[in-house]
Amino acid sequence: MAEPLWTSQEIVAATGGRLSGAPFVVNGVSIDTRSIETGDLFAALAGVRDGHEFVAQALAAGASGALVSQGVEGLSVVVEDTLKALERLGEAARDRAPQTRRGAVTGSVGKTSVTQAVRAGLMLAGKAHSSVKSYNNHIGVPLTLARMPRDTERAVFEIGMNHADEIAPLSRFVRPHAVAITTVGPVHVENFPDGETGVARAKAEIFAGIEPGGVAVLNADNKWFDLLSAEARKAGAEVRSFGSGEGCDARLIDFQPQAGRANVRARLHGRALDFPILQTGFHWGPNSMAVLLMLEALGVDLNDSLTALGDFEPLAGRGAEQVVKLAGGDFTLIDESYNANPISMGAAFASLGARKSAGRRIVALTDMLELGADGPAFHAGLAEPLNSAGVDLVFCAGPLMKSLWGALPPTRRGGYAETAAELAPLISAAVEPGDLVMVKGSNGSRAGAVAAALVALDVRSLEKG
Repeated sequence: MAEPLWTSQEIVAATGGRLSGAPFVVNGVSIDTRSIETGDLFAALAGVRDGHEFVAQALAAGASGALVSQGVEGLSVVVEDTLKALERLGEAARDRAPQTRRGAVTGSVGKTSVTQAVRAGLMLAGKAHSSVKSYNNHIGVPLTLARMPRDTERAVFEIGMNHADEIAPLSRFVRPHAVAITTVGPVHVENFPDGETGVARAKAEIFAGIEPGGVAVLNADNKWFDLLSAEARKAGAEVRSFGSGEGCDARLIDFQPQAGRANVRARLHGRALDFPILQTGFHWGPNSMAVLLMLEALGVDLNDSLTALGDFEPLAGRGAEQVVKLAGGDFTLIDESYNANPISMGAAFASLGARKSAGRRIVALTDMLELGADGPAFHAGLAEPLNSAGVDLVFCAGPLMKSLWGALPPTRRGGYAETAAELAPLISAAVEPGDLVMVKGSNGSRAGAVAAALVALDVRSLEKG
């Protein structure tokens, strides 16, 4: 019989709490009653609603016990502060598994995809653990640690930020043996008085908790490489670089996108590699290099790393492709609706331009958020890469995208609306068989609604209905 994730006695010891009721064991940790599984520990955190309001519901749904800061009906461990207790539980999970090699990933673009691709490689190599979804903040990181089984061999954690001084404490929780910064760009710049410089320094906080002799995987093509590598070495880390230059440890030679896949040519420490991946975005060239170096640093065999990369499918809203059947034929939808910033927009347009298409290349774009006072200029600046990519029609939604709309030549204007919901019927009416259509925007500007409307055009789903 497998060991439980935690016993109530271990939870008490880790958190400094006290047991209320009979001893219990748990096999998971949850903060959301909507995803409770039988045998979970429910941590009642404060939020928009106080988690204590849902303890009874969690226990009824199968939770074995609760982590609470006030008396409740049912089995529980009572602590002063449930978030601090969750942090201590995470630290205890880390400390009780000294054999675990831990990795951490951050970056302005691509951190979730790279984290999940690294996870795929770790799973092939042995007992692995990782972040789920984008659990990368002050709650998600300790929660992911607290969920880590005691026999884990390798683990990878995603670490994000919106402001300075957020990454450093999370890095100290994880104490990674290897870290990757995918790239640094103008993301969340409205929260940094010194703009992108502040973003770069905030990303460098990931070195704060790195284990002595750890590895820092850094993007040599990024303008902040020198700053980041200097900070990494200051923290005692060994720098391994990826990019297109001759001196890179993982050097991208060529990236050829096709329908639903791409072929990657590279050199890893001088060794020639040629492998397929199920991605089409150009950013997956450097992403693949970062994944290879991270997996190497975490002790994964190269064959397992290449297998994991070759089998890794695009995440929802991050490049997933779908053939949508219309009455007169098919069009291809590339769903990039989860997030957007100037870097990822440019890479997405270039990828689209490199694809062979029998029909038109069409993009539907919603606002990029958190760009500060330069937001309108960043949006207008998308006109040039759209032109370079040979995009035929551009549909725009949102007040910031109005700046791009004004910068587009009339022949490239497909349609403009104030909101994504209002744009959806405009582009739905315009798509034709043979088109290659990309939807991209920030999650907060509802780009997903446009993608969902295009998927709904599929006559196969209408026939089933």
